[in-house]
Amino acid sequence: MKNSIKELRKKHLWSQEALAQKLGVSRQTIISIEKGKYHPSLPLAIQLARCFHTTVEEVFHLDEEEETK
Repeated sequence: MKNSIKELRKKHLWSQEALAQKLGVSRQTIISIEKGKYHPSLPLAIQLARCFHTTVEEVFHLDEEEETK
């Protein structure tokens, strides 16, 4: 699964630490999600989308290989 968190975060001029604080998670969690090493729970995914004023589908999306499976 791919995500647009890094791009959205930079668009809002937020550091990883600032985003982590807004969500009540660690900076390491944000790093792991951005790198695709950790897939957040549905409640955290919804929180992220709300934080960026967008939809979960805009934040998280399947990469091309996963779409063909």
